[in-house]
Amino acid sequence: MRKVWHIVLIGLGAWFLALGSVSAQLNTDRITAIGRNALYFDDYVLSIQYFNQVIKLKPYLSDPYLLRAIAKIQLGDYTGAELDCNAAIERNPFQPGAYYTRGFIYRQTKQLEKAAQDFSEALVFAPENRTYIAMRADVLAELKQYDLALQDINHLLHRDPQSAALHFEKGSICLRSNDTICALDAFTKATEYDSQNPANWSALGLVQLMQDNQDEALISLSKSIEHGSKWAGDYINRGIIYYRKHNYRSALSDYDKAVALSPRDAQCYYNRGVLRQELGDYNRALEDFTQAITFAPEQIEIYYQRGLVQLQLRQWQDALQDFNTIIARYPYFLPAYYLAAQAETSLGHGKEAYQLRQQAYNLEQQKDSIQSLQTNMQVADSQPQQRDRRKEFSALAAQNQESSEEENKYDSDTRGTIQTRYTDVVNEPNIFLSYYATNNNANALRQTNYSHATVDAYNSSMRLPAPLRFTTKEMTLTADMVNQHFAQISNLSHQIDLLEQMASPHSQNNAQLCAAYIARAFEFALVQDYSSALDDVTRAILMDGNLYFAYFCRANWRYKLLEYKRAMGEDIPADTRTAPGTRKRAASADFEMMMRDYDYVINSLPDFSFAYYNKANMLCIQQDFKAAISYYSQAIAVDGDFAEAYFNRGLTYIYIGETDKGIADLSKAGELGIYQAYNLISRFQN
Repeated sequence: MRKVWHIVLIGLGAWFLALGSVSAQLNTDRITAIGRNALYFDDYVLSIQYFNQVIKLKPYLSDPYLLRAIAKIQLGDYTGAELDCNAAIERNPFQPGAYYTRGFIYRQTKQLEKAAQDFSEALVFAPENRTYIAMRADVLAELKQYDLALQDINHLLHRDPQSAALHFEKGSICLRSNDTICALDAFTKATEYDSQNPANWSALGLVQLMQDNQDEALISLSKSIEHGSKWAGDYINRGIIYYRKHNYRSALSDYDKAVALSPRDAQCYYNRGVLRQELGDYNRALEDFTQAITFAPEQIEIYYQRGLVQLQLRQWQDALQDFNTIIARYPYFLPAYYLAAQAETSLGHGKEAYQLRQQAYNLEQQKDSIQSLQTNMQVADSQPQQRDRRKEFSALAAQNQESSEEENKYDSDTRGTIQTRYTDVVNEPNIFLSYYATNNNANALRQTNYSHATVDAYNSSMRLPAPLRFTTKEMTLTADMVNQHFAQISNLSHQIDLLEQMASPHSQNNAQLCAAYIARAFEFALVQDYSSALDDVTRAILMDGNLYFAYFCRANWRYKLLEYKRAMGEDIPADTRTAPGTRKRAASADFEMMMRDYDYVINSLPDFSFAYYNKANMLCIQQDFKAAISYYSQAIAVDGDFAEAYFNRGLTYIYIGETDKGIADLSKAGELGIYQAYNLISRFQN
């Protein structure tokens, strides 16, 4: 039933929108409520579509912009979310939640001064809001304004002195300022008021380890693990303590667990490698250091340790390479020169070894410049188990949601943080006309208006066996359907023969003949005989030059024919869905003919947005990206909700290096229903 509910909700949204302004007050309230529920149940993409509807009906309201911003935050679209917050504040500058939400965006995008300012602005309207105060304290700490941050936290603690979470926050601020005494006191109180939370024990153990209170740290870290900690840092730090106590078996066991919990964490492999090196297990130590370098190639101390192991294994050339890497990055680190000289000597390169030792001697005279490396085991000193604050916004937005709305209504392909799903960097394909169109869940969300008056008028004339539909993806035909279309081609061919015999310069039969050519052209296209389709549509155009959509179809089918030839191995351009920059230039004649047809449609019907869009795709194939952007922009000017045009223009902007513009367009495309855009935003921003 989950899929059914999802479809029902989409239908409800369309129904509400169709009602128009007569009952707008009732409808917008209801649509907003449904959107809140979708937001609460993590269907962020769907919730955006509901808020879009409310904004179209009542663009002067601030709440739908704020709610849409919250949904975009969950999808990692901070550019779009910031614009929505700005719109919400413009419409209601006395709304603290809008400043708070924008402040969160600034915090996530490292605009810390702006974040602190917005949190302070939110507190003007809600001076005792605990969440606002805590967030401002967090930002002030990141700005290293520790005294001001502690003022905020102490203010909250005065109101709630037994809050373990507040004591934890205070401890975190103290730790950032290197005040381990204050941090120790705060984390101790956090464990007293919430002894079941592993994060409290983890933080306390970290501080105790930093103060070299190994016995106490061992107890705290063990309690964190006993209470269900899944943070690899707890095992790393406890492993260090076991190592220092010469309990190598327990240390190795903890490092094995750390690697299992965080298999891409260089620190886990590095520490285990140091331990294995100590135990004389050089081959496995080498494996660990190599793995660590894979995940942290910038950490030069790993190269140092690996070089030492390679010397032990008599892998002179590999060791030399690692020490040379260190010298290139740290030219005043003397041990690297001596160890590189040792490797050169073992390789029989006496002259090179002498030169390295001489370099080291010369550097040694510059004692003030000599560098050192931390080559011991590394303490996991990042803040443990930091929570993702984005969920706070969804919870806030969903306040007062109707209890009758159940979670299973929001089970869909677009649910959750979909930006984590990998998306190929490819353009949306051309839009063309067909009897068949595939409308999957993704297409149903899109806001593009897939219609035009000239096509609607031709459909109304009933000259074709089925109405024409704009689509980016045709339905796959079954074998029976293909046979039916071949049969229709035969019938139309017989009809055309009869009409041609009766045709005269002023005969009404000419209109019927023209329609028959158009109909057969579509039948040929459906069975992928594009050459015949081009012949027929050209005959129709010669008979009636006002069939503007026929020019559009002719350009599209010419491109389809080129696609087919490309598939057969001919040297022609790649399809429009290939990433920009990887395409060959189209054959000049074919390109010119397609462009002339699109231009004819554009000049005759300036509001035919699909012609601008398809022409822009062809220009991308030609690698004329600036011209392509111009035509995407014209398509958008005609239809401000043209999702595919925003998406493709965004990718084109990114390709030419204008990433900010590209992300803004991808944000709009995501807002309009192309949810794949959110993955690309997460990859390209920052």
